[in-house]
Amino acid sequence: MLKRGFWCECWTEDLAEQQRPALLASFDAYSAPQADRWVSVALRTISPALDADASDEAWEWLYEGRIETRRALLRAEPCTVSVTHANTRITWTIRPALFLPLAHRQGAELPACANEFKPRSTE
Repeated sequence: MLKRGFWCECWTEDLAEQQRPALLASFDAYSAPQADRWVSVALRTISPALDADASDEAWEWLYEGRIETRRALLRAEPCTVSVTHANTRITWTIRPALFLPLAHRQGAELPACANEFKPRSTE
């Protein structure tokens, strides 16, 4: 059975270098509140370490932008939140997703060759 939710990612990008953004973290959220809370917690956590401009960006989203983000997520629209600290841009993306259930390993039968494997002694 498919389950609706949101795929959340946090990317960092060094604006001084000609490199691709790097994935820092990802999170599977099963509701709009859970998705925007993930960004909210991250911003509150890092805001004391940000420069003044980046901290202002973070708190502006927390007080004003978060409401619009939540509304967009409830309409199943993708959202992006970014702050720029010195030469680093941190971007959170939230996209609607359908999650597939994973097969449970204990309920599956392993192939016959799996029983033929014998670990070697290291002595």
